[in-house]
Parts: sequence; C-alpha cells; structure tokens
Amino acid sequence: MGMLFDIQRCCYHDGPGIRTTVFFKGCQLSCAWCHNPEPLSMAPQLSYTDRLCTHCGRCAEICPEKVHQVTQTTHTVDFSSCLSCGRCSAVCPAKALKIFGFTMSAGEVMHTVRKDKAYYAASGGGITVSGGEPTLQPDFLEELLRLAKAEDIHTCLETNGYIPKAILSRLLPLTDLFLLDYKITDKEDLFSYTHAGGTLWEDTLRRLNDNKKPVWLRLPIIPRINDTKEHIAGAIRIKRLFPCITKVEIMPYHSIGAAKWEQLGMCYSLKTLPDATKEQQARWNAWLHDLLQ
Repeated sequence: MGMLFDIQRCCYHDGPGIRTTVFFKGCQLSCAWCHNPEPLSMAPQLSYTDRLCTHCGRCAEICPEKVHQVTQTTHTVDFSSCLSCGRCSAVCPAKALKIFGFTMSAGEVMHTVRKDKAYYAASGGGITVSGGEPTLQPDFLEELLRLAKAEDIHTCLETNGYIPKAILSRLLPLTDLFLLDYKITDKEDLFSYTHAGGTLWEDTLRRLNDNKKPVWLRLPIIPRINDTKEHIAGAIRIKRLFPCITKVEIMPYHSIGAAKWEQLGMCYSLKTLPDATKEQQARWNAWLHDLLQ
C-alpha cells in the first residue's frame, strides 16, 4: 500500500502528452517555495479553509481531541493536537475541512490510470509519479511502475534527485523518463532554502547518464532567490556534461501554494513574495534560449 495525497487525470505539464499524475506523500527536503506542501509529511494531515466555514460547530462536537474552537464568527484549529482521524472532515457540510493523505494499492491506482489509455496512445502520454518525493516509498513505487510497464504505459518519475543508489537501480528499468529538479546552483543557498546537500543529486544524474535514461531538467525560478543568469548558466553547464538531458525547462514561481501552507497550519516564509511577472518570465526564457545556443 502507498500513501498518496492526490491523483490527477488529463495533465499536460508533467511530461510528454496527456498524463495521469499520481502524487505521493513524503519529502526529505523543505523547499521554501514549495507549492505542494501537502506531501511534506508522510502522515495524513488536516486542512482547514476558513472562507468555506459556516461555523456550524459540528467539527467541535465530534472531535475527540477538542482541536476545533468554533463561535458564530470564528473557527480556530489546534493543528498540533490533531490526530488526522478524519471525523471532522466527514461531518463538515461546507467541505472546509479535508484530510490530505490516503492509502491505495498499486492495483487500485492502476484502475484509475488505465481509464485514459486511449489518450496516452494518441498523445504519447502515460503515467507520471510525483510528490513529494516518490522514491521515499520505493516498494510501492516499484510495484506501480512495474504494473504500468506491463500494460505498455509510458512511465515518468518526477524527483528531486536525492535517490539512494540501491533504490535507483530498481527503478531504472521501469522508468522511461526522469523529470529532475535543479533548484539552486550556489551550494550554501541550496542548503539554506531547501535543506539539500551532499553529492547524491550529482550521483543520481551520473547514473542516469551512464544508463542512457532521458532526463528533463526542471528549474524552479524564484524571484530574489535564484532568478539569475548565473543560475541558469549553471544548468546549461550540467546539460553539456550529461547528454542524457534532452530538455531544460523553467518553472516560474507562483504563490498558489501560500494558501495551502496556511490551510495546513504551517508557516510559509515567502508569503510576501508576488508571482513571477510576464516580464520576468520572458527574461528568464531569453537567458535560457541564449545560453542554449
């Protein structure tokens, strides 16, 4: 069984063609700009959306830990005491409360994935496994990819690249494409903003290259953090060193994740940072285009 937080069909931005993206819970990094904070914990988590609450008080009545304090105009949630039992979300008529995190078998996931096989065949799509970091659930991930390959479905793994050698060896024959994050060129800033370090990312890329596995290098570009020509140039240097990298794409920052952090009772350190503007995105893509020449 695997711990997931979402499955999305008809996706267009998680690899080639039309895809079904399966989102795993759990991540060993802590990227300050993460727009999907739901998988930062491996465990199920309660989410509360204040604007949806009608202050009916049903959650307070049923909660065994007295997590909810509700008046006619306010609703406070003690996330630190929540057991994520789901009783409150089950009785919430406004859907203001939700549990992120559910278990499924690989066979159950495939029941959803195979619904769109005709679209995969027509568009060159398939299944993308994302997160979080899917390789933190290696047995479930391997089983899911094996089932997909058995049905000739194209497989794609979105990863931060911090994959132990033994786990990567199991995934190599089952994965057609790797979407690999390249977060920050400067090592000190990389650790400061993501808690990533060491040589495991480079080791992963080297093994992918040795095994001739195609890689798309994805660059999340965050204003005032890594939005420099030098950072993009660093990605191009890596592309030239590793022929397995067939594509480099920029992922511009957006603030959609800020509300998710708050709804999960977590502090978002970049809440004052605005979305990347069209002008900024055009400048970054121009740098990328020039450096690729």
